[in-house]
Amino acid sequence: MAETPLVSLLVPICNVEKYLRDCLDSARDQTLQNIEVICINDGSTDSSLAIINEYVAADDRFKVIDKPNSGYGDSMNKGIEAASGKYIAILESDDFMELDALEYMVDRCESEELDLLKCNFWLYWSNPGKELLYRHNWFFTAVSPEMELMGVHRAVDTPEIFWAKASIWSALYRRDFLNENNIRFLPTPGASFQDTSFSFKAFSQAERFACSSRAFVHYRQDNEKSSVNNPGKVFCVCDEHAEIERFLTEDRPDLKPELNMIRAKMKFYNYQWNLHRLANPLKLEFLARYSEEFRNEFKMDSVIALDEGEGARYAFNKEEYQDAHDIAFDSHYFGVKFACDDTGKIGTLINYFKAGGMKYVLRVFRDKFVH
Repeated sequence: MAETPLVSLLVPICNVEKYLRDCLDSARDQTLQNIEVICINDGSTDSSLAIINEYVAADDRFKVIDKPNSGYGDSMNKGIEAASGKYIAILESDDFMELDALEYMVDRCESEELDLLKCNFWLYWSNPGKELLYRHNWFFTAVSPEMELMGVHRAVDTPEIFWAKASIWSALYRRDFLNENNIRFLPTPGASFQDTSFSFKAFSQAERFACSSRAFVHYRQDNEKSSVNNPGKVFCVCDEHAEIERFLTEDRPDLKPELNMIRAKMKFYNYQWNLHRLANPLKLEFLARYSEEFRNEFKMDSVIALDEGEGARYAFNKEEYQDAHDIAFDSHYFGVKFACDDTGKIGTLINYFKAGGMKYVLRVFRDKFVH
């Protein structure tokens, strides 16, 4: 290319031949033409590399990093290091983006001198069923109208963005911002959910941040190989939160007082999500770890209730606080509550009685109807 690209679009790829052409076509056909598309092939054993090479041969904006399998985080870090654009965007290889995505995001970042722009996205199904009313896309609101109306601000002034779905690919990052603040992925081989610590680091240090309610990326939900559909990676989310704690303790202790409660609430939401997605035999194993970690959170005063003064904007609501307290100090009761349907039907009450006698039956009534 004759000129330095405005955007380096990173596409991490591993055995995704079924969806890859849709992804790369959407990158190739962007209305913003001054881009480079860096395809990071993470040891694919299917035809993914051959498909990448077709695009590289046909369009000099496409580049390939071909390496042995070392995991998502390492792939993304290599992509950031290889990037030459002013901005970095990310597109997962089973997703695709609307054709004006990069043009819109660059225009916003240039005109407002942003470190980071965050957008909404679409949940996409290749073969939607009746339960989805035959719709391929559902609009996912990670960015609320209130966030958008804040204009340019520090991301930490919008704490809700930290516990929204990480969705690192529905954003645009200034490359210098990532490099100056050493914002990188946890490169643990075989790990998953590595957008968790990356997004926390980026939001925590973004001084010029803005949100857009527009949605460009179509985030595929029915890729059976996706990490979110793999119930076997029980503790990967814990590794990400350990990295967040390390980052605040070792790299940026100056940020810890302001961000520690945000970190704890983000952890609660992520651990709740992980507990829901795990296969039943793995839930108890994860719950034990969950309980131990949240006992420590209470010891560190990281979990606060809704009405506690200035910290209320980072606080847990009453139901969340009660769940976090139960997880920490009575995980058996929480596990029973989690397993029951909580409808108050007699079958559910029998389950509570079998698990803990009348004490549990009375307790569930208290939790549901007194508080």
